[in-house]
Amino acid sequence: MAVHSARDEGAEGRPARDTGAVNPFHELANPALDMFSAPPTRRLAPGPVPPQTAHRMVRDELMLDGNARLNLATFVTTWMEPEATALMAECADKNMIDKDEYPRTAELERRCVAILADLWNAPDPDASIGCSTTGSSEACMLAGMALKRRWAQRNADRYPARARPNLVMGVNVQVCWEKFCAYWEVEARTVPMEGDRFHIDPAAATELCDGNTIGVVGILGSTFDGSYEPIADLCAALDDLRERTGLDIPVHVDGASGAMIAPFLDPDLVWDFRLERVVSINTSGHKYGLVYPGVGWVLWRSPDHLPDDLVFRVNYLGGEMPTFALNFSRPGAQVAAQYHTFVRLGHEGFRAVQQATRDVARSLAGDIEALGDFRMLTRGEDLPVLAFTTAPHVTAYDVFDVSRALREHGWLVPAYTFPPHREDLSVLRVVCRNGFSDDLASMLVEDLGRSLPRLRRGVGAATADDADERRRATGFHH
Repeated sequence: MAVHSARDEGAEGRPARDTGAVNPFHELANPALDMFSAPPTRRLAPGPVPPQTAHRMVRDELMLDGNARLNLATFVTTWMEPEATALMAECADKNMIDKDEYPRTAELERRCVAILADLWNAPDPDASIGCSTTGSSEACMLAGMALKRRWAQRNADRYPARARPNLVMGVNVQVCWEKFCAYWEVEARTVPMEGDRFHIDPAAATELCDGNTIGVVGILGSTFDGSYEPIADLCAALDDLRERTGLDIPVHVDGASGAMIAPFLDPDLVWDFRLERVVSINTSGHKYGLVYPGVGWVLWRSPDHLPDDLVFRVNYLGGEMPTFALNFSRPGAQVAAQYHTFVRLGHEGFRAVQQATRDVARSLAGDIEALGDFRMLTRGEDLPVLAFTTAPHVTAYDVFDVSRALREHGWLVPAYTFPPHREDLSVLRVVCRNGFSDDLASMLVEDLGRSLPRLRRGVGAATADDADERRRATGFHH
């Protein structure tokens, strides 16, 4: 029998390793700390605290956030079924970029691309190319990069020495397009609003195009009022431009919201890859794709429209992987949830969900108009979104006062001014999403109606001196 010293040895007689400090996740914290101490909030504490202390502290802070279900400013999904939530939790630790280690997650991404290619009428869905992103903003950046690189390849003799690329779009585009132009040194050429036209005008857009134009962006569902831009008319105007001048300008469709609405509710609307001039489309899986925040998609008509030199191939995670993204590591949970939603609903399920949401928006628009104080700009006929302003006879208050009054009831309804040339127009906007039911819409109208008597008396309305502060408090951000 072996004689053991006082020093511990391993199971096979090896001296046990001195591991030094114990991982705080693996040791018991002092329970007294839970009663008598609170960790600092802006510095690291000297040591760990019990997990329940950290959990309660953070949760208590988050209780003061607004209720996401009552946030009628956001387009992102605020409700999913428990099964989808559980699936996301199971996949939260999977790194989406590591396709060799998580091949089934990568396969789900490929299937989602194929589903979207078929939904958007790609000439050959199996040959279309695309990828998931963290959202539509990243998707738009990737699409813009592809447009610029293809333009640069066609103009290699002039770029970058003498030619500066430009991108044509309506002034109503989401701010990510402004960011793209600023970050990638592209001139932004915007078509202003005029009168009751709140998005791009095809004729005006073609007038801004020249030999340095990398593409034109069409918006299927404007964030300002929820309306679709006339994508087919835009493509027709660019076809005419090619006939007259020889300029062949591609179109990217920013379908952040509408690309998951139109295929189900407006199947006869031609806006997608049925138009030969449309070379790429993006959407937000976390908007009307019905997935919690963190996923977007971008697809190209064919591999020819995504320059190969933008695709990087790495092998240090095991196996060679092509990647085209601004982010590298990100969780696979949202991709799994997107595929789950596609499987769960199917075409008819998506149609039913989107139709119910549009019906709520239309009904809500009628109820708000019936109050008599508001003029409707849009009524949920395209996106299930309604934009409205105060009626001409209303002088005691404005839309910013309405937004502030609704906030007292817990509702977050943004008020904002339109861009050039309609800065004179201030509106309220309500985004109807899955989970925003007829019952919730009725409660919103009731609370709005309760606020009107005192607003009509000027009680609670801000003075002119408060205008800037009022706009900051209720301002609209894309």
